[in-house]
Parts: sequence; structure tokens; C-alpha cells
Amino acid sequence: MGIFDFFSKDKKESLDKGLEKTKKSFLSKLTRTVVGKSRVDDEVLDELEEVLITSDVGVETTLKIIERIEARVAKDKYVGTDELNGILKQEIAALLEENNTNDLKDFVTPSVDDGPYVIMVVGVNGVGKTTTIGKLSHQLKSAGKNVVLGAADTFRAAAVDQLIIWSERVGVPIVQQGMGADPASVAFDTLQSAKAQGADVAIIDTAGRLHNKVNLMNELTKIKNVMGKIVPGAPHEILLVLDGSTGQNAFEQAKQFSLATEINALAITKLDGTAKGGVVIGISDQMKVPVKYIGVGEGIEDLQVFNKTAFVDSLFD
Repeated sequence: MGIFDFFSKDKKESLDKGLEKTKKSFLSKLTRTVVGKSRVDDEVLDELEEVLITSDVGVETTLKIIERIEARVAKDKYVGTDELNGILKQEIAALLEENNTNDLKDFVTPSVDDGPYVIMVVGVNGVGKTTTIGKLSHQLKSAGKNVVLGAADTFRAAAVDQLIIWSERVGVPIVQQGMGADPASVAFDTLQSAKAQGADVAIIDTAGRLHNKVNLMNELTKIKNVMGKIVPGAPHEILLVLDGSTGQNAFEQAKQFSLATEINALAITKLDGTAKGGVVIGISDQMKVPVKYIGVGEGIEDLQVFNKTAFVDSLFD
């Protein structure tokens, strides 16, 4: 089966367009690195290191990639600069695979015996959390899933209002108690409602405050404990939403949230508006948490399941 056999033409075009700024920046830097050079030597590797770091891949991940290429150069004795793109592409793909980033083909969720599959969404304000929930709801509904939303980010009236708008736009039910309500109570009611409706998926929005990690940790723990009483094992997925346009700051957010709760999936948004798409590689490597979704545009269809093969292919195309 070909790389894009499971990707529609529209999805591939959307991915290519979404990564266009990253690709142009990355490949132009890479081209300048090998101009006038015939073989990969220490000077080329030093310049490649700078290219990767300035593309927001991150220092530690960059050093891993450079070490891998150095090993191949040492083994093969001679590596031409015309081979560098292919080798770099192979090593980045291998790194993503090793870091538990599995290729996804569609918006699917496992079946749960006693209730819906529960996704708790976390992330700071402004990263596109509510928009990601709306788009994910649309994609899951399009895949035949019955979805219920829970507006447990009750510290901002705008968060509740935005989620209500998305629920109406997508056509999925929402449970909300308004601003100032107890987030755990909203989560409790959401799962009760989802079970009563026989829903397949429940998506719970949560507050995105990071100024006090202790409060955040306590709040998220309380929400998790309450949900587990309604649906054993819930939440099944704790999805951290990060803004890809913030580069290394997104990685710092990921580290902070990982201290507050057990993140097991990532969504990286706004990749279309930045040349910092390399952050996907670095965050996956450093966090050892799979990137599950990427946002490559403003349209409702522009949230895609992350497929490392398609991503790396698009980056080097």
C-alpha cells in the first residue's frame, strides 16, 4: 500500500499547505548547508545541527539526530551531500517511531464496556484547546461516533460560550453549568449524561491555568477521580493541546503539564501559521508521548490524525 493510500487527496493537500512555511524554511536552510560541498563532513554536520535547532527541533533531539548521522557517515566512510536529505528523512522517521508515535489512519476510539471512551483535554488558554475539541468532535461524529461534550473549563465565561457554539455547529450535545461551577461536578454530569445516551465518546474541557501547579494538579486529580466513579478507567485519554507556533515554549508547557497530570496524547495546533513545525519532532522525542493530532489550518476539516510517514514525507517533499 502506498504512503498516502489512506489519505484522501484533500488531506494530503491540506497537510502540504499546512507545513508549507516550515518546509520552505527548513529546506532552504538545508540547501544552504550543502552548497559547494560534495560530502558530509564535520562542517556540514555542524551546520546541519544549527539548521535543526533553528527549526525548533530542540537541542537534545537535534544532538540525537546528528549522532545517528555521524554513525552512518563513520560506517559508510563516505556519504555524499546529495544523500543527506534521504538520510535525515529516514532518521527523523525512525526517531518518531521509537518515541511511540504510531501511524494513525483515521479518527477512531476504542470501545469501552461500561460507558463512553473519555477524553480529558488540557492546555493553557490561547493554544486552540476549545477549537481542537470542536474539530475533534466533528471528525469523530463524521466517523460515526456519538459524542458528548463537557464544559468543565468554568473559570472563563468565554470558554463555556465557545464550547456551546462548537456543540451547536457540529451538532453534538453539551453538558454545562456556566461560569464558576465546580469543574468536577460538570465532568460527573457529563459522563452520567453520556452513559444515559449510550454515547461512544465524551470529551471534557478543563481550565488552562499554569500559574499555580499545585492548584492545577489538585483540580485535575479531582476531575479524574470523579470521572472514574462513573466510568471505570476514565479518563482513558488525557490530551494536551499545544500551540506549535510558540516553538520551544510549547515544549516547556508540555513539561509543566506532565508534572500536573499523566498526559498520554498530544495535539499540536497552528502549524500552518508558523515555520516552527520541527517542534513536533522535538516534543515527541523529549516527552515520549505520542502526537495524536495536528492542526494544519483554520477549517473544520483541518485537524488531522498525526501520521509520521505522511508528516515526514510532506516535510521533505
